[in-house]
Amino acid sequence: MPPNASRRRVLGALGAGLLGAGVTGAAEAEVTGDATETVQVNVGYSDRSVLTRLRRAGDVVREFAFDVVTLRTPTAVAAELAGRSGVRFVEPDVELTATAQTLPWGVDRVDAEVAHARGATGADATVVVVDTGIDLAHPDLPVNALASRAFVGGVTGVPGGQDDNGHGTHCAGIVGARDDDAGVVGVAPDVELHAYKTLNAVGVGLTSDIAAAVQYAGDAGVDVASLSLGGGDTTTLREDCAYAHDRGVLLVAAAGNGGPCTGCLDAPAWYDETVAVSATRRDDSLASFSSAGRGVDLAAPGDGVYSTDVGGACTTRSGTSMACPHVSGAAAQLLARGLTNDEARQRLQATAEDVGLGRDESGAGLLDVAAALGVDSRDDR
Repeated sequence: MPPNASRRRVLGALGAGLLGAGVTGAAEAEVTGDATETVQVNVGYSDRSVLTRLRRAGDVVREFAFDVVTLRTPTAVAAELAGRSGVRFVEPDVELTATAQTLPWGVDRVDAEVAHARGATGADATVVVVDTGIDLAHPDLPVNALASRAFVGGVTGVPGGQDDNGHGTHCAGIVGARDDDAGVVGVAPDVELHAYKTLNAVGVGLTSDIAAAVQYAGDAGVDVASLSLGGGDTTTLREDCAYAHDRGVLLVAAAGNGGPCTGCLDAPAWYDETVAVSATRRDDSLASFSSAGRGVDLAAPGDGVYSTDVGGACTTRSGTSMACPHVSGAAAQLLARGLTNDEARQRLQATAEDVGLGRDESGAGLLDVAAALGVDSRDDR
């Protein structure tokens, strides 16, 4: 505050600040010198000899090591403090609010939040994310750490599954981030997530590691395996997917990021046992990076998708890897209701939305979670 600032200017400035902070009637009380109104302020000082006088100016709430003290004091006194020698500033102790939960555009576009409002949250279903792992401590992810496993480098399902890349954590959030007023919300927010780490820190894994994880999923009796990975066809991977499918697992796989192209789906997406998912943009067009061709079963949002990241954070990524877990979450919703893997797949395709894309681009159409669950998205009840 400049040394020649008048007391009335100090009163006016502090009063405006207090009013902006939501302290009802504070500005008027200061101008009139009303000693009955109190306010909580943070006071910065440049001379520690002032601290004793500040302590007498009101009730001390907190003292900081960086020469600031929090006081609860009459508003008139707070305004007078601003003009005292050795006081650097007096400002309202304003409230900050928690960052609200974000509804990602993809979850919104497939009407998953409509299903949530009707109580469909994927409770009692299990989704295995076969990927780089999941951040097991992420506050927004319902991960069963005890059931999570690592299959990297020839190991056979040792306890673990911690993500050291971020890709798997991002996919997991799309599947089932909690509906908890923080971070993001997933397609099936009450699903149980298992991390099967098959890809290393740079996102690469051997066919044998992936096959071991998928076989483990089949033997463990999980509901859905989300496979946001792909590459060349092998007999091992093909037979492995058939093994898990025969044991009731619904396998969902990313189509691949080879676009624009036709007939360029990755394995295992194009296998008969998997649901192959291409990626769309906000305008429902096919994402330029998305693979397409015979074998695509469904399309889902995959461009600029906001979801969870390692370290308890959230971030935006693009790819058919992001489209795949939208369908995985929807599949979990259906298996939670008692459908088999084949019945759920048929239901997802039968209720998909026609957005004008070709069969090779979107298969049966764009995923519609609400329709698959028999919920009318136009019903606002």
